[in-house]
Amino acid sequence: MHLSSRLRNLAILLLAAATTLFADDTYRVVHTYPHDPNAYTQGLVFVDGHLYESTGLNGRSSLRMDDLATGRALQSAPVPSQYFAEGLTAWGSTLVQLTWQSHVAFVYDRFSFRLLRTFHYDCDGWGLTADSKDLILSDGTATIRFFDPATFREVRRIEVKDHGQPVTQLNELEYIRGQIYSNVWHTDRIVRISPATGQVLGWINLAGLLPDNERSDP
Repeated sequence: MHLSSRLRNLAILLLAAATTLFADDTYRVVHTYPHDPNAYTQGLVFVDGHLYESTGLNGRSSLRMDDLATGRALQSAPVPSQYFAEGLTAWGSTLVQLTWQSHVAFVYDRFSFRLLRTFHYDCDGWGLTADSKDLILSDGTATIRFFDPATFREVRRIEVKDHGQPVTQLNELEYIRGQIYSNVWHTDRIVRISPATGQVLGWINLAGLLPDNERSDP
């Protein structure tokens, strides 16, 4: 076999391996729970047996603790009407809630929902999660930013890329077993991201999870 043929075959094998590596994962529904259809969900976090939710829209934004079995809000605090609330995460005994374009976040006592303080950031606020060290924020672009929870100073950022191409519209975030998971707005896909490099580690395809006739907002 000529060297060029060997190289061509090797390239085909590498391409096949890469294609297999990045084939979309699928999903299996294990349970469903009721939810308030009037809540414009922007952030969810489940901690110590409680489901906390951030809901959006100006004049309708709130922080809630929901009963998982019934979908009823057990505790709620309104967000001032000038703010469009977004992502939510837990940090110790607090909850941190972003706003969309106001560049301000609220820090609450997780048990009383008492507002403890605010902090500012210089980008839009979309999704929020945390690892053991930092708060992790998305702003709708391919950039993910890391903030010190004590000082709320940005400590670093990563650019999310799949085969060298930026992945934009990164939205709600979760940190799971050393990886960042982000849903990509306007799609039915979740991307798995390396928090060290921003490299895409895989995709989850959620097509068919919610039928079109059950979508309350196209």
